[in-house]
Amino acid sequence: MTDLLPNGLPKVKREVLLNPGPATTTDSVKYAQVCPDICPREKEFGETMKWICSELSLMAGKPGTVETVLFGGSGTAADEVMISSCVPDSGKLLIIDNGAYGDRFAKIAAVYKLNFEVLKSSGYKQLDISAVKAKLHDGKFTHLAMVYHETTTGLLNPAPEICRFCHEHGIVTIIDAVSAFAAIPIDMDRDCFDFMASTSNKNIQGMAGVGFVFCRKDALAKTANYPMRNYYLNLWDQHTWFQKTGQTRFTPPVQSLYALKQAIIETKQEGIENRYKRYADCWNILVQAVKNCGLDMLVPQEIQSKLITAIIEPETSKYSFDTLHDLARENGFTIYPGKLSGANTFRIANIGDIQPEEMKTFCELMEKYMRSIGVCS
Repeated sequence: MTDLLPNGLPKVKREVLLNPGPATTTDSVKYAQVCPDICPREKEFGETMKWICSELSLMAGKPGTVETVLFGGSGTAADEVMISSCVPDSGKLLIIDNGAYGDRFAKIAAVYKLNFEVLKSSGYKQLDISAVKAKLHDGKFTHLAMVYHETTTGLLNPAPEICRFCHEHGIVTIIDAVSAFAAIPIDMDRDCFDFMASTSNKNIQGMAGVGFVFCRKDALAKTANYPMRNYYLNLWDQHTWFQKTGQTRFTPPVQSLYALKQAIIETKQEGIENRYKRYADCWNILVQAVKNCGLDMLVPQEIQSKLITAIIEPETSKYSFDTLHDLARENGFTIYPGKLSGANTFRIANIGDIQPEEMKTFCELMEKYMRSIGVCS
């Protein structure tokens, strides 16, 4: 007999995603997508989107200080919104690149032919804050773009400290918080983030398909007369149209937004700080297993986010990521290869609807495999 949820619906086959996103979701979030068809131009769906925007804004700052602008798309789409919409022709942008997603910022800026420079840093060492401040202090830069949590490696950058320095010097800040938001508590005023991107399929634990840009209201207002470099992803047009009509300019991902609404409800029930504690509990279990296996982590433990861990692959010809992946998959877990060039790693994420006992089960599988190839006793 099929196991049933409290509402009488059948439980969905459990797959624990230990990849960095999309994250594992609850059955209630999955089922939120099963609803009557609706034209997204109907008033009640507009009210749903308004509620989503309002609740997301409250997760990013004090009441009345933040506007959230929704787009159909991934976290990269939200990043592109910010880079293409938030820098005037007269501006100069500094991009901090210490991972794949900082590099992606630079590629987007190049496509739009912005006036920008890149400050490149190691993808697995602590960011040199004094070097960043020295670069910013020369007075040429009007805008800074950086990644808060580098999903490539699990490195947590000191974005609030750098952004507070930027505000002291009149520099506008653009932050990729795609895999930080809804796990790490954020207050955009306190942290001095002017624009911030995230997505529905990471720590908020919704389904893929919705990108959103958080904006401090005064910073958003200044973009009104900036050049429109992108039609679909233009921040000011999307914002003003939504304020005027209660609708997005183009067809939104209806089912993903219903799932996002349910995910927000569940995030409020758990609480962001409690969610981060659960994630950290899973991370602690993983770290102990890594040590038990005699493996090393790419990023020093003290500057990790406790959300994603890059693990250095063992140096033996017996090791095969594909074999480890397939073993995990056979037991209901999905793992992900590394993404940083020049480093042979695999990544384990502990975001999403993952429970500590599930992380224990995976770690037992990982330790069993490593013992089978002679990596640990």
